[in-house]
Amino acid sequence: MNYNWNWGVFWQPAPDGTGSYLGWLVSGLGWTLGTALCAWAIALTLGLVVGTLRTTPSKWAVRLGNAYVELFRNVPLLVQMFLWYFVLPELLPSALGEAMKQMAPPWGSFWPAMLCLGFYTSARVAEQVRAGIQSLPRGQNMAGTAVGLTLPQTYRYVLLPQAFRIILPPLTSEFMNIIKNSAVALTIGLVELTARARSM
Repeated sequence: MNYNWNWGVFWQPAPDGTGSYLGWLVSGLGWTLGTALCAWAIALTLGLVVGTLRTTPSKWAVRLGNAYVELFRNVPLLVQMFLWYFVLPELLPSALGEAMKQMAPPWGSFWPAMLCLGFYTSARVAEQVRAGIQSLPRGQNMAGTAVGLTLPQTYRYVLLPQAFRIILPPLTSEFMNIIKNSAVALTIGLVELTARARSM
């Protein structure tokens, strides 16, 4: 097979007259990474809190955490993206909802995409955190209590550091997933890397 690659297309002017196709791709990469990194900060924070709550002795905290995880893991990402973009502004107070609808084009899609990816991935991170904590020997929790630590101190100084060492490989996989899943944001108008590549 003889392929003829046309690498010169990257330096051809883009149709909108703002630069070259390579500039388009770099701009799309910037939006992809910005969305993914902001969503990852949300996912890691919420996932850590929810995953920890699911391992506490409080039955209500466990039920609340389970409901959160079941809700965000079982609704498809595309449906959640549409809900954040189309439904959330209608549920907010009218002034705030109108402000969301009238944002400038990239930002009006960026915020819902970031929130959607953050909440969706946080449920997956919460599952990883719960599994990491529950994989530790029960004696670790008892040892923290035996030396006089409170439950929050036991989690902070004993359980979570050991659990994070265990769940670091799956968390890197989740981070790669959040970059991959950012491509779904093109359905609500965020011109990220996939959207830019499709318009070449």
